[in-house]
Amino acid sequence: MPEAPNQPPAPRARNRDETRAAILAAAQALLAEEGFSGFGVNALARRSGFDKQLIYRYFGGLDGLVDALGEALAGWVATHLAPLLARNPGPGYGDLVEAVMLAYLDALRGDSLMQKLVAWELSDPSPQVRRLSDQRARAMGELVAGLRGDRQPAPGLDAPELNAILIGAIQHLVLAGATSGRFSGLALASDADWDRAKAMLSRIVRALDGPS
Repeated sequence: MPEAPNQPPAPRARNRDETRAAILAAAQALLAEEGFSGFGVNALARRSGFDKQLIYRYFGGLDGLVDALGEALAGWVATHLAPLLARNPGPGYGDLVEAVMLAYLDALRGDSLMQKLVAWELSDPSPQVRRLSDQRARAMGELVAGLRGDRQPAPGLDAPELNAILIGAIQHLVLAGATSGRFSGLALASDADWDRAKAMLSRIVRALDGPS
């Protein structure tokens, strides 16, 4: 039968892990909808329906909440990139870099929350933001290290520098595509546009890495 009008909501689960997960999910939803300018414990309490004292109890305040978010979002790397890397890349170091970068581009394109995080990292040098960035970078480094095996970069190639530059380029292109659909005269709106960009990314990696 239909619910009676003004029926009170069902009671929340009191399981600590479930409550903590629900608060973190609400925090991610708040970031996705409002961005970081409207992010805080009070805003999260309103968004989640949990009393802010409960949020303080679980996370100790905004810093603890940001750290917990960083841990949760660091898992984004494994959750979103690992399926795209399910097929083992080819035997060369360039094969691995190409696969990881293309997977990162596709994953970032499909996640508006992660795009907001990247934009925030570029515009806010605060320690909280730096921790979020460091946690995600560490997770990506661990993923690559686990896949690398015996692959070695070409002699003389500064692999960390190459990888950082490629990641920076990918992030900028994805953010530009999300906001304006283009960058420096390059269309970044359709899948065909992105296929063109990915083909050039692959050529750059191959050219700089040298023969596999």
